[in-house]
Amino acid sequence: MVNVSSKPITKRTAIAKATMFLGKELISHFKNDELITKKGPVFQTAIIAGIQGVKKTSELIPMCHPLLINGVDIDISVSDSENITVLCKVVIEGKTGVEMEALTGVTISCLTIYDMCKSISQEIVTKEIRLLEKTGGKSATTTVDGLKNVEVYQTVFNFSLCNYDFNLCTFRKLKVTKIQLSS
Repeated sequence: MVNVSSKPITKRTAIAKATMFLGKELISHFKNDELITKKGPVFQTAIIAGIQGVKKTSELIPMCHPLLINGVDIDISVSDSENITVLCKVVIEGKTGVEMEALTGVTISCLTIYDMCKSISQEIVTKEIRLLEKTGGKSATTTVDGLKNVEVYQTVFNFSLCNYDFNLCTFRKLKVTKIQLSS
């Protein structure tokens, strides 16, 4: 684990985004921007699970520091007739960033949505999980879109759920690309 004892305490934020394909059939079951399944309200449960994921990030990812989180906001919305968007914003005052916490929050939210909807559709796909923005620390503000001369690492994952049993999940990294954004 990296020693952060000499770093100053600053306000730090990170915003991560996930896009999920649910399909027209599943989206058609939504009422008032929520879907109630046999397991309960999908979005409400996914928001709670995402917040728990943020708080447990250092237990899941070995080199992450345990952090005192100041705030977590998770927003899940239907983006079109087939897709939803999950956003997770994490805020702390600390010596290290919260990018991994934001990414974990959206990932756990998506897995919860999958788990709660798999009896209705087996065509659910998590299409994209990425960091949109981070602030604080020595890099100040970093955004994926529109920033000059910032290196952005984009990782694409294929989430394959076998037999709908999370103990049999495989997480296969497909590619990592380094993108140089310029004016």
